[in-house]
Amino acid sequence: MQSTEASAHRELENTIVRLLKRRPFYGQFLLAMRREQRPGTFPLGVTFRDGVPVLMVNPHRLEAESPAIREGLLEHCVRHVIHLHMVRRKGRNGHDWDVACDLAINPSIEHLPADAPLPVHFSADDGLAAEEYYSLLSNPFDAGSLEGQGTGRASRDEGGATGDGCDRDLNVTTVDDHSAWEEADSTPFRLAEEVVRGMVREAWRQADGHVPADIRRVIEGMLAPSPIPWQQVLRQFVAAAGRTGRETSWLKEHRRFVHMTPGIRKRRRLNLLVGIDVSESTDTVELREAFARELVRISRGRDAQVTVLYANSRIQQMESFRGALGLTEAYYGGGFTDLRPVFEHARTMIPRPAAVIYLTDGVGPAPEQMEFPTLWVLTRAGEKPVPWGVELRLEV
Repeated sequence: MQSTEASAHRELENTIVRLLKRRPFYGQFLLAMRREQRPGTFPLGVTFRDGVPVLMVNPHRLEAESPAIREGLLEHCVRHVIHLHMVRRKGRNGHDWDVACDLAINPSIEHLPADAPLPVHFSADDGLAAEEYYSLLSNPFDAGSLEGQGTGRASRDEGGATGDGCDRDLNVTTVDDHSAWEEADSTPFRLAEEVVRGMVREAWRQADGHVPADIRRVIEGMLAPSPIPWQQVLRQFVAAAGRTGRETSWLKEHRRFVHMTPGIRKRRRLNLLVGIDVSESTDTVELREAFARELVRISRGRDAQVTVLYANSRIQQMESFRGALGLTEAYYGGGFTDLRPVFEHARTMIPRPAAVIYLTDGVGPAPEQMEFPTLWVLTRAGEKPVPWGVELRLEV
């Protein structure tokens, strides 16, 4: 069994390597995505979780596809992320939006499974946006739920047309797993946009500016300076980070024992680990004061615990507080910078932090991968040290 899974894993890696050679932008983008195995009927799927894109892989299903189809499916997933399809679905009929998103990206992908939905199958033109395909697929008189496929149609002519401008087949399915797109509902659109913007910049740089022509316009838009204030990115990152803990509440009755026991409701507990690079690049009062003010504003009025680590090649000082104490200190430790000790400390914390926020210029070794949602708060001239994590540029 292990040898079979290892073989399937190698096939995935080999497919990414082929993309790196043939379509380097897509290959580089995939390298920055978090991956996890997921059972089901689809070879691949992608969603946002804790503000980070996650590539879900069913190794055995993927291995059963031809090498060309594997490349096509991976490209398909990357395009869903670049177009932010999963975070644009909120409030829409799930089935119709899922199909509409596939119709928007499938025509320009060379190798996909034979049953991949295309606009021609719905008597629609190529090149429309997902919202336009959705308006054609969705019937304003559909009485179905937003999660389901809808119910019935008032009439259907002999050719199968619904009379709303598009032939609609409720049995059509996507080529990748969209079941986890509901997880993306907890990620604010602006945060997802900024995450993808950073991944696009890095993939573009690693691919020496080679971008597929069919997505060049989208990529050029994301390479432009971000219009989103850094404070908004920081707030939304913290809001999307792990939600842990439960508390009893009489405001919500227990389902089985009404009027006898309090109900349970989830509680948002803010448990943050903040790393401060003590190199000269961050050793300025203005920089740290702006950073501290926004963190205090976020945590004010919440069940918050903030642990701050001042570090260079090792942790020099540690503080734990519920306010702004210590965060604005101009502590300078000298020496070279190693970003790994802060993350090593994170793994020892009980409870574990919901997120890690690191103020740094990014110059120094960092872990190859990390399980904690991470926000790199970079100085103006700083560089993101690794592909993973969310990038924020602190301009003060």
